[in-house]
Amino acid sequence: MKKRLIVMMIAVMVFTASPFMSNEAEASGTVTPSALVEYALKFKGVPYKWGGTTPSGFDCSGYLQYVFNNFGISIPRVSADQQKVGTSISKSNLKPGDLVFFVAQPGNTRISHSGIYVGNGNFVSATSSKGIAVESLNTNPYWAPRYVAAKRYSSVRETTTTPVAAPKPALPVGQYYDVSTGHWAVNEIKSLSSKGIINGYDVSIFKPENPVNRAEAATMIAKALGLKPVNGTSFKDVSSAYWANGYINVAKNAGIIDGRGNGYFEPTALVTRAEISAMLTRAFAMKATNTTVKFNDISGHWAESSVIKVASSNLATGYDDGSFKPDASAKRAELAAFIYRAIGN
Repeated sequence: MKKRLIVMMIAVMVFTASPFMSNEAEASGTVTPSALVEYALKFKGVPYKWGGTTPSGFDCSGYLQYVFNNFGISIPRVSADQQKVGTSISKSNLKPGDLVFFVAQPGNTRISHSGIYVGNGNFVSATSSKGIAVESLNTNPYWAPRYVAAKRYSSVRETTTTPVAAPKPALPVGQYYDVSTGHWAVNEIKSLSSKGIINGYDVSIFKPENPVNRAEAATMIAKALGLKPVNGTSFKDVSSAYWANGYINVAKNAGIIDGRGNGYFEPTALVTRAEISAMLTRAFAMKATNTTVKFNDISGHWAESSVIKVASSNLATGYDDGSFKPDASAKRAELAAFIYRAIGN
């Protein structure tokens, strides 16, 4: 009798301790559906990598785990286990932020793929053919017949009952709500926007202090030079479906950009002030015009020559402490100013 009681106690402990038997994802916070979807869509075009869990390459469940982890929400690693938590949702009641699940072949029962519902009958997931891509849940000939279930996590929900303010109207091209007339780069931003070299975000927002990634930098410089997108693939981690692929290709062909080794470009990595200096030097074939330009933190740096060239050409400036900060991330307003000066406007 005593032995039987011990066995029963162990069974109860195992049952209650198993993380996959819980009905909810573990969360240290919450996220709104719109914020989750917006973040998930930032990785469109990132290539598929079996076992991948980072922006250099994702598999389907690794992608979902990465997105949720960004908001402090812990979910299981594999699709089959991700389907075991949360609340079951019918297809007709899907809302953005819900997880959708698929089987390898119609009629199977084993979950083999997962994605995030983004609204309007579409979902985003890591696919082996297109990388991170948005597909139709209802009409896609491959995914539609393989859809089997959906789950909603309680940690994905609207977190405020405050009335939402009416959306602001769009401003004329080149004007942004967060770039005042007194902003130091207002003229540069307005000029490049009117030429289609740079773009803002929805509802006339520019986010001038946001860092720029390598794909954005290559695209802006290519547009400033009037270069046209080129088909093909120049790097292992930039698929033909990636939004900036054409501009990355033409910038590579023109000798403006390099990869970061082993055939990889790392398009979503933040671009540094040194890298921007090197890109501008190659793009505009600049030479040093002022040999007295000096900074206290570039001696021996790989981009020292490029920094001197852009600084002596008055495209970029240093800081009050005499530094250039070559390895600091370039901001959107800074890059706009650099390019504006380079094209002579």
